[in-house]
Amino acid sequence: MGAKVKMAHAIGDVPVHTSSYISAVFSPKRRVALELIDEFVEDFKANAPIWKYDVKNGKRIYAEDRSTPMSGSGLLA
Repeated sequence: MGAKVKMAHAIGDVPVHTSSYISAVFSPKRRVALELIDEFVEDFKANAPIWKYDVKNGKRIYAEDRSTPMSGSGLLA
């Protein structure tokens, strides 16, 4: 494939609506680069624990702790 992905991420808390990372793909083929960056970003967002908390009153509130089940929600059988 001959493509490379490079990225850098901010250290510490990042305010809402502020970019926290930058990523780039280097590839001789445009289609390969587009597919690779899409796959990389989706994987990073889904698996990087740094995306999973808010800061409120100086405390980190993790997404799992602030989430509550809603009555009637979920997959239909």
